[in-house]
Amino acid sequence: MPILDFQEVLASSVKTYEEGLKFFRGKGMLNQALRRLANDLDKCGIAYCIVGAIALNQHGYRRFTEDIDVLLSKEGLEQFQKELVGLGYRPAVSGATKSFRATQDNVPIKFITEGEFPGDGKPKPVQFPSPQEHFVEIEGVRTVTLDKLIELKIASGLTAPDRLKVLADVQELIKLLSLDQSFAERLYPICQEQIPGAMRGS
Repeated sequence: MPILDFQEVLASSVKTYEEGLKFFRGKGMLNQALRRLANDLDKCGIAYCIVGAIALNQHGYRRFTEDIDVLLSKEGLEQFQKELVGLGYRPAVSGATKSFRATQDNVPIKFITEGEFPGDGKPKPVQFPSPQEHFVEIEGVRTVTLDKLIELKIASGLTAPDRLKVLADVQELIKLLSLDQSFAERLYPICQEQIPGAMRGS
């Protein structure tokens, strides 16, 4: 059986559609790569936390994505580079330190490190937490908690005009999960000020 290449799949609208259906059923190349990555990080004792669009799906909002976003500590990223690059993972381009690809199927993996700021990367009250905090295990994968995910999404959308889609993601997640005022009060104040009326209960 020929080895599938995720980037070749994305180049075909029909194959992308088929892969999307598999992804939403918990199968397909992205989910396989996600499970392998989670298992490899666990084996190496590297604390991690899945963020981004994969995390949206983990919490129940179905949206296709083309990569896996992973939160690590700076030490965890260094350990990944030392212990796993060349053993199932390779830099996306020569010299890349945070963008990699799973060797088996060419799925893109992007790392974010603790303390970075979402969106435009400029300092703001909201920042990426330690991967050892604010996570919940969903189907064997450490995933950022719902409240922290929404905080990061809102902060990203507010400060990066080219990423307004993330605010739409938040709105859809709010409607899907029927989040209310009690949930909103758990968020950082700057995020509470921007949440849609649906969450405020208005």
